This record gives sequence, structure tokens and C-alpha cells, in this order.
Amino acid sequence: MSHTIPKIAHDPFAALRVREFKLFMVTRFFLTMAIQMQSVIVGWQIYSITKDELSLGIIGLAEAIPFIIVSLFSGHVADTISRKKIILVSTLFLIVSISVLFFFSFKTSTVIQTYGTTPIFIIIGCIGVIRGFFSASFASFMSQIVPRSLYANSATWNSTVWHIASSLGPGITGFIIAISVSVAYEVNIIFIAISLISLLFIASKPIPPKEKAETLTESLSAGIKFVFKNQIILGALSLDLFAVLFGGAVAMLPAYADKILHVGSVEFGFLRAAPAIGAVIMAIIIAYKPPAHNAGRNLFIAIGAFGFATILFGISTNYYLSLFFLFLTGAFDNVSVVIRHTVLQLSTPDEMRGRVSAVNSIFIGSSNEIGGFESGVAARAMGLKPSVVFGGVMTIFIVASTAWIAPKLRKLNLKSIE
Repeated sequence: MSHTIPKIAHDPFAALRVREFKLFMVTRFFLTMAIQMQSVIVGWQIYSITKDELSLGIIGLAEAIPFIIVSLFSGHVADTISRKKIILVSTLFLIVSISVLFFFSFKTSTVIQTYGTTPIFIIIGCIGVIRGFFSASFASFMSQIVPRSLYANSATWNSTVWHIASSLGPGITGFIIAISVSVAYEVNIIFIAISLISLLFIASKPIPPKEKAETLTESLSAGIKFVFKNQIILGALSLDLFAVLFGGAVAMLPAYADKILHVGSVEFGFLRAAPAIGAVIMAIIIAYKPPAHNAGRNLFIAIGAFGFATILFGISTNYYLSLFFLFLTGAFDNVSVVIRHTVLQLSTPDEMRGRVSAVNSIFIGSSNEIGGFESGVAARAMGLKPSVVFGGVMTIFIVASTAWIAPKLRKLNLKSIE
């Protein structure tokens, strides 16, 4: 008589059953809310002062350049110093930076009256440095909180929480800005403080031992070499880099809301939140049905669909259709996010997570800001609508090119590397 082994049901909430991971998600949620709010507030503030699309692009560049400069070093630090301490110190510096922006938010501020938007851009540069340390330490710290068997599930919930915060943050910011930019910054600071308190309840984790002693130069180059020797990781990062670089229309939303859709700050907040809402819906689907099988194929299809939705957004002049197309961009983009994070977690040795996370941040984190600058330049050269359509077309071209150049990524099956 034959006996069949019962199939163990997939638990979509497995990572959330880990107490410290839940606390980490609270920290992630409120910190992301604050960072997204800061981005929306600054974009609205700068555009209200300058009425210039290129200024919106320069916001991204002002944050991306310091971010890139410190990223490799921050990765080295994340592999040699307690990752929790790095997040704590970075959060404290973020509170100081937002407090200065709060001071600059008053219309009577003599600093802004004298120097224009320059002081705001300087603080944005400081936040870029802070984000560089966040990016290197957050992902590597999360990998120490959950067991390896839950990496894929934790990546899904990490992405879900990030996108929920990214949708709520801009959404409520639109309403708060309608009251006062200063009040929006006050709420921003409160959210950062909550994230800091939650983080204090998570135990510090030991620094992963290194296989051999390295000089600073060797340590910094190790993460780069690791990524560039792995076709799957390099292909996934490159695909996301160029898709976000050309396909991101979010940076131009203040101008789009004003000149194309003719709506105010509240509607702008919903536009800014729409991609994240789409990502949350997709994340819930992924939690129940992970894209592990045929992950490479799913990755290319999702980013291609992201490009197509971007084109449709660029064509649209209807506010509600524009909301829907932005919703789709977020939904399709989140498939890429979950697959990329899972590949990085499964493929990276623990003692190198900080440095590899830093390389990932250079590829992905900075691409949002540099993409914002590219969008500003393209909008100045082509006009708003043609620049967005051009970005979507370029995204589809990049998907086709990468599928041909990186066959291992195209055939990726995450089950084979778990």
C-alpha cells in the first residue's frame, strides 16, 4: 500500500510571524512614509517657487550625486559596524535635516528670500548621504532578522509595506500641503520619531565574520566584483536601472498635475500615490502566488508592461485614466522589485550583504533620482507628454535588449537557487 506525503501549504504570512520582523516592518513603514512625504513636499515647494520642470529634475540629481558618492563606503561600513546602529544614527540625522527643511518652509524665511531654493537643495544633498547609509544597512539587517527559508516571503512583505507607505505618504501629503507646507513637515518629523522608537525594540545583530582580512580598497571593490561576475544579478539590476531611468514619470507629476491635468495639491497627492497603491495590490497577489517559477520570464513581461503603461499615461489627458495608468506602472514594477530582492538575498553571502546592497542602491536607488533629472531635461527639450512617451518606449526597447543579452536571467527559476 503506497503512502503519499502530504503537501505543505504555502504560508503567505510566514515572515510576519517573526516578532522582530514585524517591528522592522513598523520601522520600515513610518520611515518610508516620512521619506516619501519629504519628497512630495519638496517637489511641491520647489515647483511653487520656480514653476520650472527642470528644477524638479535637479531635485533628483541633488540627492543622487551624494547618494552615489557614499554608497560603496556605506556598504563597507554596513559589513563592519552594527547595522542597527547605522540605521539609528542615520534616522537621527534625517530628523535634523527635515527640521531644517521645516524652518525653510515658512514664507517669511529670510534664508529663502535671500538665497532662493539653494538652501533646500543643500539639505536634499544631505538627505542623499543619509539615504546612502540607509540603503546599505536596511536590506542587510533584514536578512539577519529572518531565516533563509523566509527570504522570498520577507522580500514580498518588505516590498508590500514599502509600497503601502509610499501610497499613503503622498496621498495624505496632498491634503496636508493644502493646509500648510510647514504642517506637512511637522507630521513628517513625527513619523520618523515613531520609526526610531520601533527600531529600539529590535535586538542588535552580530557583525558577520569575514573570511579574510581586507584593506578598505579591497573591501569596496569586492561588492562590485561580486555583482559584475553574476549575470543574473547584473542583468536584473541593469534592467531595473534603465527601466526606472527612462520610464519613471513620477518626478514630473507636479508639472503634469498643473499643466496637463489642471488639478491641485490634493489630486496631485493621489497621482503620486497611485503607483504605490498598484504595487500594494500586486504584492498581496505575490504573497499568495510567488513568482518563483519562470521568474525571469515574469520579470521581462512585467517591466515591458510597465513601459507600455507609462506610454498610456503619457498620452492621457484625463485625470482618472492617468490615475489608472500610474496604478498599473506600480503593479508591474513591484514584480521586478520582489524578484530582484529575492535574488540578491539568496545569492549574497552574509558578510557581503552591506556592500552588495550598496551596489544595488547605486543601480536602483540612484536611478530614481537620476531618472528624475533625465525626465526634467527631456521635458524641457521635448515637452512634458512627449518626454513621458519617449521614456516608455525606451523601457520596452531595454527589456527586449536585455532579454537577448542575458539569457540566464531570461531562464531564471528562483526555486533552483533557494
